[in-house]
Amino acid sequence: MTQLRRQLQFLIGTFVWLRSPAARDERGLSQSAENAILLAGAVAVATIVITTISIYVSNHLPK
Repeated sequence: MTQLRRQLQFLIGTFVWLRSPAARDERGLSQSAENAILLAGAVAVATIVITTISIYVSNHLPK
């Protein structure tokens, strides 16, 4: 009887363990924060490129 009881406990424990929700990984930024940082980076790169091209063109215009 104890062998059957152990097997039943093992099966129930395994079933409960498999059905329990996975722990959430709370590390990192939220999706909206990541999007805001990426957007700010893209704006910064675009500003640098536009400024560089504007300075180059201004310096090479005939006077």
